[in-house]
Amino acid sequence: MPLLRLHPIGLALRARWIQLLLGLVCMVVISSPQYVWTLFTQPLMGSLHASLAQIQITFSLLIVVQTFLSPCQGFLVDKFGPRALLSLGGALTGLSWVLAARASTLAGLYLTYGLLGGIGTGIVYIGVIGHMVQWFPDRRGFATGIVAAGYGMGAILTTFPISEALKNAGYEQALARYGLIFMVVGVIAAQGLRAPIRASDPGASFTPSQMLRTPIFWLMFVMMTMMSTAGLMVTSQIGAFTRDFGMANALVFGLPLLPLALSIDRITNGLTRPFFGWLSDQIGREHTMVIAFTLEGTAMTAWLFTRSNPAVFVAMSGVVLFGWGEIFSLFPSTLTDTYGTRHATTNYGFLYMAQGVGSVLGGPVAALVHDAFKSWMPVFAIIIAMNFATALLAGMALKPMRRRWLTNRGVASAVAG
Repeated sequence: MPLLRLHPIGLALRARWIQLLLGLVCMVVISSPQYVWTLFTQPLMGSLHASLAQIQITFSLLIVVQTFLSPCQGFLVDKFGPRALLSLGGALTGLSWVLAARASTLAGLYLTYGLLGGIGTGIVYIGVIGHMVQWFPDRRGFATGIVAAGYGMGAILTTFPISEALKNAGYEQALARYGLIFMVVGVIAAQGLRAPIRASDPGASFTPSQMLRTPIFWLMFVMMTMMSTAGLMVTSQIGAFTRDFGMANALVFGLPLLPLALSIDRITNGLTRPFFGWLSDQIGREHTMVIAFTLEGTAMTAWLFTRSNPAVFVAMSGVVLFGWGEIFSLFPSTLTDTYGTRHATTNYGFLYMAQGVGSVLGGPVAALVHDAFKSWMPVFAIIIAMNFATALLAGMALKPMRRRWLTNRGVASAVAG
């Protein structure tokens, strides 16, 4: 009986879904350092005899290093391939926790959990996103949305186990135990990653230096900065303005308001990424941006005007995050549509720096605005204006600019929308 053989196209299609699954696992592995950090703050304060502000510098280092080193990390992934670099990134992520478990000073914590963790998670995040846009040229929005959802929601798998480990064994054992798990799982998952066979079309891809000389990139950078600022203001300040709105002790369906809102936010922040990514594959990137950014601006407005109603407050927080998290699927997809796949990882590294700028504007700068006016109203007004302004820019500026660019390059038919 003759052996059955899969058609080469069938093999390629199966291979890319395997790549998607492996990339998703890698993203889940690196999600805990950011999203479970809050569980470690109190134990670390007691052990290191430090203030909350001193401990939180660790988290700031993690995010800043992850975002601002991303162009360099993306270049290394493009040069040496995803398997080698993402193996390194997974190993460094796990090692950062193992070493942080032994840190006896603030400086040691900053260097391990903050600096080393930021390098490791940054390599994996940028590497996986760049990997997906290359493997899924026809479904870039959906594929990047799936793996970005792994980063946004992956910590759900570890939150409760780590919480139990903290209660039963202490933070040192929790960090060491789960650091080893992250290291092993991350390195094993990365072994199956491989770059797709590239089509030889030198006119379709642009180097970072060429990209940085185009106005489209800087328009996208400004747009992503504004959207990052909006979302990160909410995620970093929600506890503060919940208290200021007089709902610190409010209950919704018998549950404390803030933990319930945070749980719903994590789910919607994950689900929005593949949903709007898929939608952008169907109706076009800019059309989807207009819908999503307008949704967030509208939800922010409703959130402000119904802030005295606990149930509506919780619901609107989920809608706001649903209108925000999709930037991590829409922007890398749009960037790669515009500048090609050959340097996609490095190119997105430069755009991802907008997230770092947004973390500063949405965090300390937003807090300074609040302190200056003694109210969250000016902060909300600025954020709402940013949402609607970015939606207008997507439809009225980015869309015609990209259409002209793609028409001139002769590739408009492949990515029209």
